[in-house]
Amino acid sequence: MRKYEVMVIIDPDTDDRQVNPILEQHTKVITDAGGTIENLDVWGKRRLAYEINKKSEGIYAVIELTAEPDAVKEMDRLFTINERIMRTKVLRPVPEKKKKD
Repeated sequence: MRKYEVMVIIDPDTDDRQVNPILEQHTKVITDAGGTIENLDVWGKRRLAYEINKKSEGIYAVIELTAEPDAVKEMDRLFTINERIMRTKVLRPVPEKKKKD
């Protein structure tokens, strides 16, 4: 099991009430594979650095999870298929080095 951080940008035309169900639908792949979702943080609408699909805003969400690499690949594949998802980025956070006293 590895720790991952997934950034998702959802189409800004999506209703706010639909954001969590969309994310939960895709994170179900992780929980079904025995992984865990540590944190699901929806940041809301933010301005994009550049336009994506002629849109200048997007709904940002960050998911912190622990799972097997295959489950994360499958979740990312499902995100790419969904038309409401504009972009995704999967990162493996760098572990902090322990300080010696």
